Amino acid sequence: MANSDENSSLFLIFILTMLALPLVPYTILRLFRSVTEKKKTIHCRCSECARSGKYRKSIYKRISNFSTCTNLTVLLLWVVMFILIYYIKLLSRESQPFEPFSILGLEPGASETEIKKSYRRLSVLYHPDKNPDPEAHKYFVEFIAKAYQALTDPISRENYEKYGHPDGRQGFQMGIALPQFLLNIDGASGGILLLGIVGICILLPLMIAVIYLSRSSKYTGNYVMHHTLYTYFNCIKPSLAPNKVMEVFIKAQEYMEMPVLRTDEEPLQKLFVAVRSELNLDMKNIRTEQAKFWKQHPPLVKMELLIQAHLTRESLDLPPALLKDYKHMLELAPRLLEELMKMAVLPRNAHGHGWLRPAIGVIELSQNIIQAVPLSARKAVGANSEGSAAFLQLPHFMESTIKKISRKKIRTFQEFRELSASDRAEVLTQIAGFSPAEAQDVELVLEMIPTVTVEVTCETEGEEGIQEGDVVTMYAWVSVRRANGLTGAHPHAPYFPFQKEENFWLLLADSNANSVWLSQKVSFMDEATAITAASKAIQETKEALGATVKEINLAVREAIEKVKSGSRLIMGKFQAPGEGTYALTSYCLCDAWIGCDTRSNVKLKVMKRSRAGTRSSYALEEGPAAAVAEEGIEEEEEEEEEDLDDYESEYSEDEEEEEKNNKKGKGKAVNGSVNRKGVTQSESEGSGED
Repeated sequence: MANSDENSSLFLIFILTMLALPLVPYTILRLFRSVTEKKKTIHCRCSECARSGKYRKSIYKRISNFSTCTNLTVLLLWVVMFILIYYIKLLSRESQPFEPFSILGLEPGASETEIKKSYRRLSVLYHPDKNPDPEAHKYFVEFIAKAYQALTDPISRENYEKYGHPDGRQGFQMGIALPQFLLNIDGASGGILLLGIVGICILLPLMIAVIYLSRSSKYTGNYVMHHTLYTYFNCIKPSLAPNKVMEVFIKAQEYMEMPVLRTDEEPLQKLFVAVRSELNLDMKNIRTEQAKFWKQHPPLVKMELLIQAHLTRESLDLPPALLKDYKHMLELAPRLLEELMKMAVLPRNAHGHGWLRPAIGVIELSQNIIQAVPLSARKAVGANSEGSAAFLQLPHFMESTIKKISRKKIRTFQEFRELSASDRAEVLTQIAGFSPAEAQDVELVLEMIPTVTVEVTCETEGEEGIQEGDVVTMYAWVSVRRANGLTGAHPHAPYFPFQKEENFWLLLADSNANSVWLSQKVSFMDEATAITAASKAIQETKEALGATVKEINLAVREAIEKVKSGSRLIMGKFQAPGEGTYALTSYCLCDAWIGCDTRSNVKLKVMKRSRAGTRSSYALEEGPAAAVAEEGIEEEEEEEEEDLDDYESEYSEDEEEEEKNNKKGKGKAVNGSVNRKGVTQSESEGSGED
């Protein structure tokens, strides 16, 4: 066996190798990505967002961005590696091979006279009788005397010259890469080894398992409490109005566990007076309503007042204790709203459909929280059926500003967006009284607001028509365009203290039945993932249809180009209902912007299943009977279109002009195709205007 120094050195080399194998390539990859990655500004650059400080790259933020858990772990591992390298070098210096000539300060092949002369000289320096230092004594006995004996004894010198060692030929030696104290099982070392084995092999995995199980039993994968999902599932109802979603949202267990201190009573009382108009209280019985409000569970009262303070932008006057709870509430809000949205579209009926009305309400609440706009701003005011919510998300806009620009017959947000940049600047500077810098801020935000278009196709793979009971596949291309050329971006949200990515929800729904057939969240931030998903989906679809390799490659290339140009492919499957023609609607709702939601009509014709299993074309045949049937279908579709908006929003009312535009914008009833409306707000309808 090798000696203890060699064992310790081997053990350190083994640890160093295990660290270096993953750490070196990972560090090179991280450095390569950081060098080649193009830093693109995807957040709003207006003065209000700059003052919010969310995107300011201060020294503290640079340190915080660097001091992530991953970066600190990598840095710590590199420090450990350098320490190991230094210690291994130190051990290698101490464990030098036995060289008698070198010890005596002689050249190899020196004569016996020179050896004796050198030995006498070193004895004067290191002999115990001449030098009382214990280290000198040790060096003299272990090195000088041993070297002199090896070179003066004929047999030892012959062995050294022949085999490189005074003792002759050495046998094969093996070492184990463990420190020496672990190899001594006696006494305390055995106890340390036993404790190490028990701790690493038993206690550590057990502790990790206990922590994981305790956390997984309380939280979901999205870090939302299971109790919150249970509450949302039971509280959400199919007829839940959008202005009532707030009452369900604040019942999250995360909010219920936030403490209500006695010191919070006075600030909450003042806050109640400031936001009372937003609490849906009956002003005729204000005393009764106020007493009823304060009788609720204290966390519910606190959370509703804090959210209303955010929506009405009254949060600047909050005391430090409430300000901490206020920020924590907003930090949790996006995750909770996403889970509430999932509860709304969760299949609840026999057909596996979710509920449309509460889903739209959740998205509208999310938009208002991100943009810090009161829910009452969605109510129709005069000729403005949209309300003032979309205007209030713009920088420097107030209710008085909206009244001023309405004198120029600009009543809707889309009309304001459709103005040319010069006309908009003139309206803002001359009518609204904005400075040129403030008008430029508005222009920057308008360039960030996305314009969304959706192309939806529903079909049965490999078949021409759709029969009842078939598995129908929906293909939807969702495209985002901005005036500044960005695809994915952070929304303008100066009052929301955290960075927030845009998310879109695509819903295929029957608005008359208040049912959501399909739903999926869409993100435009990760282009690489979107390319992979679209390529795989297109390839699998084409292979199922028996396409050639050339056709598959062409379709995949086209899909990749669409993704790179700002589109995302969404696929979903559902079972075809009974025979009939269904007027469905595809909704694309943004959870961060107000007024950019779009919808388009989808006509789905389902034929009766034939006994023989044959399928006929879904297009109506020519002839008198077909003409009568087509006329009946169109009359039925017109009746269904009249109530298309019943479940979209409670904050606005439809006008006769919009209904006329909707009827003019209808296309032919083609199975599974989209009657797309234009990109502008006057042509495209969304929950922001409903």
